[in-house]
Amino acid sequence: MLLAIDQGNTNSVFAVHDGEQWVAQWRSATAPSRTADEYAAWLSQLMAMHRMDIRLLDACVIASVVPQSIFNLRNLSRRYLGVEPLIVGENTQLGIQVRTLKPAEVGADRLVNALGALAVYPAPLIVVDSGTAIKLDVIGRDGAFEGGAIAPGVHLSMEALHDAAAKLPRVALQRPQRVIGNDTVSALQSGIFWGHVALIEGMIARIKAERNEAMTVVATGGAASLFHDASAAIDHFDPDLTIRGLLEIYRRNTTTGREGTR
Repeated sequence: MLLAIDQGNTNSVFAVHDGEQWVAQWRSATAPSRTADEYAAWLSQLMAMHRMDIRLLDACVIASVVPQSIFNLRNLSRRYLGVEPLIVGENTQLGIQVRTLKPAEVGADRLVNALGALAVYPAPLIVVDSGTAIKLDVIGRDGAFEGGAIAPGVHLSMEALHDAAAKLPRVALQRPQRVIGNDTVSALQSGIFWGHVALIEGMIARIKAERNEAMTVVATGGAASLFHDASAAIDHFDPDLTIRGLLEIYRRNTTTGREGTR
């Protein structure tokens, strides 16, 4: 069984694939100081709740944008799974052309998302990943990663506004029924929510205009579920995009993985 780990700046996703389908998936707050033993204890308890044993795991693939966590995640795989993990950006071949000025600087999560999208949707593509940052990435008609745009995410924007403006309260993120708020709280909620919808829609429109072609737009990420039905600019909401990309990387880099796709 494969353990796929997608670690972002805010949250980390641990998912288990049995060779046929995803059988379990868990999300936790990213904690760079968490040790391999702590990961194992946490994971063992969650797997037991699904009547699984951590000893069933015999493969691991990791994508992380938090370099200081990779040491502990690698030790988790080595110590408790007994395998050397595949780590995106270290010991994996992605099989995707990165058509940017500095390919080595492209985040692992962005390339994994590209592979996850290409496995299901027709190119050219725009992948909108809403997390700590909002990333809009472009995959060309030939399947190459061609760059994109990065902006502050919705939760980061809320925290920055609260911290920088003494009289503005911290508010719950929710979809307002009206754009025009009639008090401070509703005005903040409108600005954050509809402002981010406008950002996403505006960037999608500009990308399409710049490329002068029709493109499929796929949204993913922890905050994407808040926006996907608020805009006609998004064609598909796919919460499993990243872990699908990790599965694709595993299959491309292992004999057993390739055999499992036949």
